Amino acid sequence: MEKIDFVITWVDCNDSKWKSERDKYAQKDVDKDTNLFKTWINCESRYRDWDTLKYWFRGAEKYAPWVNKIYFITYGHLPKWLNTKNSKLVIVNHEDFIPKEYLPTFNSNAIELNIHRIKNLSERFVYFNDDVFLIKSVKPVDFFKKGKPVELAALDAVELEYDKTHAAINNIKIINKYFNKNEVIKKNFFKWFNIKYGKHLIQTILLMPWRKFKGIDETHICCPYKKEYFNKVWTLEKDICNKTCSNKFRTISDVNHWLVRDFQIASGEFYPRRKSFGKNYIRKIDNEIIQTIVKQKNKCVCINDVECTYDEYIKQKKMLHDAFEKILPQKSSFER
Repeated sequence: MEKIDFVITWVDCNDSKWKSERDKYAQKDVDKDTNLFKTWINCESRYRDWDTLKYWFRGAEKYAPWVNKIYFITYGHLPKWLNTKNSKLVIVNHEDFIPKEYLPTFNSNAIELNIHRIKNLSERFVYFNDDVFLIKSVKPVDFFKKGKPVELAALDAVELEYDKTHAAINNIKIINKYFNKNEVIKKNFFKWFNIKYGKHLIQTILLMPWRKFKGIDETHICCPYKKEYFNKVWTLEKDICNKTCSNKFRTISDVNHWLVRDFQIASGEFYPRRKSFGKNYIRKIDNEIIQTIVKQKNKCVCINDVECTYDEYIKQKKMLHDAFEKILPQKSSFER
């Protein structure tokens, strides 16, 4: 079996050095009248720590014991409880893999677009944000089959929201530049029209009359990648990748790592994955989210942070911790 690594990005929003550095560069953006630091794409909730990282590691160890290495990307700070001597853990600071001309960066798109540069990273890896958790046993075949990523391929129509879907819009423009939608689907018909996708299959059917891609559905869970496709995107679209990575904060001109995912899918470099594999929530913590975790309804779940008051944050944080404790109560070997 070929090696499969996990990669996870994390930031400690309470690190005074990081905050000072971030605020310094944020002020420069405000001075230039961009004011992007104040917008949704760079607001405080994008960095807020729910103190759930230990459950990510517990889930990875319990539900994916076969993983080769876990590359933990950080600005430089580390959780006090993290066992840095774990043989599977590789600590990666930004300067270890991001070209120096882009540093320092507070732009997650810049960090993610350079992941393939991590030293010794396996050709095949799975990328996680720190809000995406494994909550049920997974096998290598859940991520790669015959060397190719396992994905859900469905057409989508990107909503034209100025500050929230900019990257998806920019990505799909590039995909249409290199791929003919009808030829792509015709060549891999049963990969696009697959019963495993459930209701997503209906999306594809309804969007077939349009000549170009209006969007490719982004499930916002963990993403299986081949480094080959990061290199391909950088080779073909060096200017936009460079521009994105040069932005200290996320901007409406950015592309993101999903561009690489879309390239893999449009190239037919994947096998179909069941819709039930993962679930993505973009709302306040409620009973449905708690039950998804406790009853382990999916193999992985993404719990996006959303704007809420401090009191709501504290209450929801406890609910989330209580749910994870029911399925992952034991400390992992990644904890001291």
